[in-house]
Amino acid sequence: MQKEKIINRFREVARAPYPYLQKLKKKTGKALIGSTCAFTPEEFILAAGAHPFRIFGESESLSGADAHIQAYGCSMVRGMLEDGLSGKLEFLDGVVFPHACDSIQRLSDIWRLNIKSLHFDVLLPVKLDSPLAKSYFTDVLKRFRKDLEKALEVEITEEALKEAVALMNNLRRRLIRLYGLQSERPGILSGSDLSAVVKAAMVMEKQETVTLLDDLLEALENEPFSQRPPKRILISGSICSHPDIYQMIEGKGAVVVWDDLCSGSRYFEGLAAEDKEPVEAVTGRFTERYVCPAKHLGVKFQMENLKKLVKEHKIDGILFMLLKFCEPFSFDYPDIKTGLEQMEIPFLLVEMDRHNEVDEQMRTRIDTMLEIL
Repeated sequence: MQKEKIINRFREVARAPYPYLQKLKKKTGKALIGSTCAFTPEEFILAAGAHPFRIFGESESLSGADAHIQAYGCSMVRGMLEDGLSGKLEFLDGVVFPHACDSIQRLSDIWRLNIKSLHFDVLLPVKLDSPLAKSYFTDVLKRFRKDLEKALEVEITEEALKEAVALMNNLRRRLIRLYGLQSERPGILSGSDLSAVVKAAMVMEKQETVTLLDDLLEALENEPFSQRPPKRILISGSICSHPDIYQMIEGKGAVVVWDDLCSGSRYFEGLAAEDKEPVEAVTGRFTERYVCPAKHLGVKFQMENLKKLVKEHKIDGILFMLLKFCEPFSFDYPDIKTGLEQMEIPFLLVEMDRHNEVDEQMRTRIDTMLEIL
């Protein structure tokens, strides 16, 4: 399959995920289980014969959600609620709410009271490096397994879980390799296309995604590449749903070679051990991988991860995307700012809402940072 045709497929799903999901349900008859965070243990949903997908919040207006969540609440959470209240998600069968942050915990309560669907809470440990975190998380996953079995009237077998772990690892390996190619050959994909691939991977049928990624990787690896020395940018923070930002960066001769985003590398970072019992393997992945500031491993851990990424991918500058009213990232940023200043690497904080357009002030600030590079 031609490279452009494959990328267009990913773009199409990333741009309009709900029509894709409606067609998938009609075609397969599978239960569709939405998730609100990258901490969702998708392996269990797959092993139950259902299809997991990420809810991003596609609604432009938030008038319905504003009746339930204050205007200074997280716009991503308000967007997900608006989709549910407006009927855009009528096709889904259930939603998983990992208790990653206060906003998602409150969303879980509001959703339960106002929207009819199967409801699953995954009560994550707050400190993932505590001595009891793994045993606690194991119990949480066992309960989630039982809740899925009861709600969907199925049995989740050990064999099905092993197959699901292997499938998700196959998907993650390919996304890791795709990001690796972008770092090795900066600009082999545009930043907006790389972002679209990851977003689509969170929505699409997993085996279909693996097959498409195999074809895309083969096309990219065989494509002639003219090496040029662009400035290498890392985007860090929560989400970046604005293609304009990638285009601005590339318009200045720079390239996003890696990201540290919930809508990017945090989705696929870390593999589950396939030589272990499946519940233990999934527990290990979630408690040992890099985590977002909603879970506590300390600011030092965040900075060590940034230093590692800067070194590995020869980063020239960092764009820190802060979703307005996202408290976990807001709390950590002052210490991260101090750490970045000590690293003497140019960086810029960009605060934005989920669907806000890139205004002239933001464009000028980003242009200035890129010109400094």
